[in-house]
Amino acid sequence: MATLLMRHADVLVCMDDAQREIPDGGFFARDGIIEAVGPSESLPETADRVIDLQGHVLMPGMVNTHHHLYQNLTRLMPHAQNAPLFGWLQALYPVWERLTPEAFRVSAIIGLSELLLSGCTTSSDHQYIFPNGSRLDDSIAAARETGIRFHALRGSMSVGQSSGGLPPDSLVENEDSILADSERLINAYHDPSPASRIQVALAPCSPFSVSRDLMRESANMARAHGVRLHTHLAENVEDVAYSRERFNMTPGEYAEEL
Repeated sequence: MATLLMRHADVLVCMDDAQREIPDGGFFARDGIIEAVGPSESLPETADRVIDLQGHVLMPGMVNTHHHLYQNLTRLMPHAQNAPLFGWLQALYPVWERLTPEAFRVSAIIGLSELLLSGCTTSSDHQYIFPNGSRLDDSIAAARETGIRFHALRGSMSVGQSSGGLPPDSLVENEDSILADSERLINAYHDPSPASRIQVALAPCSPFSVSRDLMRESANMARAHGVRLHTHLAENVEDVAYSRERFNMTPGEYAEEL
């Protein structure tokens, strides 16, 4: 069993209920699980790996609860950068249509590495487009390569422009296929144990890209498998106006009804 000792931090910020800040603090961990936290003198003296943190602050890793890692490859595109939400999406959908499985893997490695370097040790990724054979598996493989703790969100879009949605029909999926792949991913990757590195959640994209049925069935499947549910809701005034016009209710009322 691998052990890790981190000690002699100028201050250990515990972020616990007592909001403790421990001078000359550290922790001892075994197989990735912290067993002891406190002043350095109170910790074991040896471990397989010992890190001296003099001159540093030690704190828990940050958690990123919402991300679209594939969008790392399309940052600061001038024709989209200053547009509001709907215009921004419509400008970038044609670009995202050309992404490949390798593009998803590389963008995930870039984004997750940036997060790790900033002190984030757990991240989600809401992937809701799957062009050119891309799968959520590509991002999961990248997460395993970086070593970050990862919540892979199987996103979905099923209502294209021809049915009154925002995305082009070329980027939406058949709902039966979405649900079948969602169940496949849960069975293949979801690890509910407390120290797991990979978990899967279901994430129908938004009221303007997913049907009522898919919202409901995603929620039913998430409850049946004990996984989390995630979506976009009320992102800006355009999103709110869409829900009022199409459903005669606010995004919050819409979600509550479903």
